[in-house]
Amino acid sequence: MVSSDQRRRQLAREKYVRQQQRREEKRRKDKRRNTVVAAVLAVVLASGGAVYASVALSDGSKKGSDNAAGDTPTTPAPSPSEEESEKESENPEPKLTVDQKASYDMALKTNAGDITIAMDASKTPRTVNSFKHLADKKYFDGSKCHRLTTQNIYVLQCGDPQGTGTGGPGYTIPDENLDALGKAGSDGAVTFPAGTVAMANTGQPGTGGSQFFLVYKDTKLPPTYTPFGKIDAAGLKAVQEVAAAGVEGGAGDGAPKKAVTIEKATVTKK
Repeated sequence: MVSSDQRRRQLAREKYVRQQQRREEKRRKDKRRNTVVAAVLAVVLASGGAVYASVALSDGSKKGSDNAAGDTPTTPAPSPSEEESEKESENPEPKLTVDQKASYDMALKTNAGDITIAMDASKTPRTVNSFKHLADKKYFDGSKCHRLTTQNIYVLQCGDPQGTGTGGPGYTIPDENLDALGKAGSDGAVTFPAGTVAMANTGQPGTGGSQFFLVYKDTKLPPTYTPFGKIDAAGLKAVQEVAAAGVEGGAGDGAPKKAVTIEKATVTKK
């Protein structure tokens, strides 16, 4: 007999599939639109204009996968009735229940070593609250850190239970604490010091979900990613060892050669 918990998990998986279909269709439409924009930019560049490019830390659950491997086969667009159903079943952001004056630890037990992340709810209350909510539901347990970047930016990205860069909790949380790392320089970036933990997003405000990245070496990025935690010394060493092993296939960005699985995640108040 299927338990109520198993049934909930099945319904959640089915919902994610429908969400991914809808988001993939949107991504393809955006790609077609961006092709037109690129053509316009080509004219601007030919006229002597300049464009600043950066490596995005995207939460693929909102806008396609980080690990692009060509176009995904086209999927049928949901019918209007299905879209309306999805809208009604979309998960709300969890109610704020953490102590906003307290500090919390997120402990990640991984096959590559234990990683403890110190979080301050007074600075990022809704981010900490979301992680506690998800960890309490075992959302991260058994998930893989799907992306390692070793060129230009130096991060290990985790938080997608699907392990593909396309998963998310079905809700978004607002950006917080964006000025914590100082004012952006002339290049539009600030330094995310080694040991920083921050939220991935789509490049648009307020689009954080469950994916986050662990900075293992000082990295310059725009101040648009919520910095919400600090890795302990042992955890940082573990992540650096993963980075030293490199990316599968020898690329500078992709799945880590030394696979990392979050076996268990817990969030506790200090």
